[in-house]
Amino acid sequence: MSIGELYDVVLDCPDPDELAEFYRELIGGKVTDSDGWWTTLQTPSGMRVSFQRVDDYEPPQWPGQEHPQQIHLDVIVANLNESEPLVLELGATKLKGSRSKTGFRVYADPAGHPFCLVT
Repeated sequence: MSIGELYDVVLDCPDPDELAEFYRELIGGKVTDSDGWWTTLQTPSGMRVSFQRVDDYEPPQWPGQEHPQQIHLDVIVANLNESEPLVLELGATKLKGSRSKTGFRVYADPAGHPFCLVT
């Protein structure tokens, strides 16, 4: 028995609209709410990912623990080699320690949140 169900995943960031647009291009969907402090992306499958402005935002660092990941998203793709240049073009950064020959690769979104492409 559960108390509730997942409604939203919320990421802190310096610019909610910019980060929502990054994820819209990465995973699809449409922005359904934006007020400058809070922006929500509704994915094609109906999931919500929201972005909340934080003054003096400090991005997480991977794999370090001084500024831990806090949260990350796994994005399933058909082919890592084809998907990687596309996410880099969107503004992602490939993180050190990400292995090219395994079933996942680790990147940072424009606000510094780690996310993985997985097969």
